[in-house]
Order: sequence, then structure tokens, then C-alpha cells
Amino acid sequence: MPTHPDMTTAHPPYDETSETSVQASMPPTTAPQDQDEAPAGADALLDALQHQVALFARRAEQTRLGGVGQARNSMDRAAYLLLNRLDQDGPTGVKALATGMGIDSSTVTRQVAPLVESGLVKRTSHPDDGRAVVLRLSPRGISRLEQVRASRRELMALLTQEWSEDERTTFCELLTRFNQALSELQATHS
Repeated sequence: MPTHPDMTTAHPPYDETSETSVQASMPPTTAPQDQDEAPAGADALLDALQHQVALFARRAEQTRLGGVGQARNSMDRAAYLLLNRLDQDGPTGVKALATGMGIDSSTVTRQVAPLVESGLVKRTSHPDDGRAVVLRLSPRGISRLEQVRASRRELMALLTQEWSEDERTTFCELLTRFNQALSELQATHS
């Protein structure tokens, strides 16, 4: 039995992600009495938000949001993010790659090793300084990354098939802002 106060033994009798359940957990939208005073339902809204983020994280980890079809779950998150970054930035040194991704150089080195071993990433000499080494996508890495991207695009289309283009755009913009805020918070606390 869980004993931590954040853990519960009872399961809700409803789908905790259904629109009705989410709306029921959100506060009524009323204006605050005083501008310096937070709305009465602000805590309830933040509680609902943190709960939905926790559910998203759990489900994303369970399904690994790896796409659909043959490429489903065929590449782990770290590899996908590294390959994607190399595709965006071009040949990059380990230190610059780590800085751009907000992780330690040792982590990048450890995560890149199997990508080099499998032929998805190549180590080459820096074009301006032959003594320095840069990482770049191999042709096989480019092809593999596109397969995984296509699979993940298909999954996003499936998950949001009943959403309008505006809803997809808004969700993407808000999720981007949320990720940027998490990045900034991590940077100030490291």
C-alpha cells in the first residue's frame, strides 16, 4: 500500500482525462475581487494542470510516443533528440551539442557512442580546425531519422485527427512555451 501523501490507493471511477472530468476539476471562471488577489480557483486550475501533465508524462513513457507502423518505438528518446539536433544544426562538436540540448557533455558522449557504433552518426574532423572532432548524421542516420519522424507524424495526426488546424497550432505553441519555461527553470537551478 502506498504511504506517500501524493500516492492514492483508490482509483477514480471515471477516465481522469475525459473532458467532463477535467472540466469538473477546474475552477469556475470568475474574475477576482481585487487585482492583487489571485482568483479563488487559481489553485484548483494549477492542480488540474499539474495532474494532466503528470498523466501525460506517464502515458508518454508507457507508450514512448514512438509513432505507428514499423518504426513504432524503434528509436529511444535520447537517440531521436540527438539525431534531430544534428539534422537541424549540421556537424557539431560534443560541447556545442550538449549546450544546445541543455545536458552534460559526458551525457552526449555516452548517448552518441551507440549511434556512432550503429552507423547513424559519423565522427569527422572540424572543417576549420582539423584537430577538433565534430559529429554529423550519416546517410543511414538521415534515412533512419526520416523514417522515425514519419511514424511520429502519423501518430500525431492520429491523436489529433478530430482537432482543427487552429487547435493543433495552439496546442503546439502552448506546449513549446511550456517546454521553454521548463528549460529556463532548469538552467536557473543548475
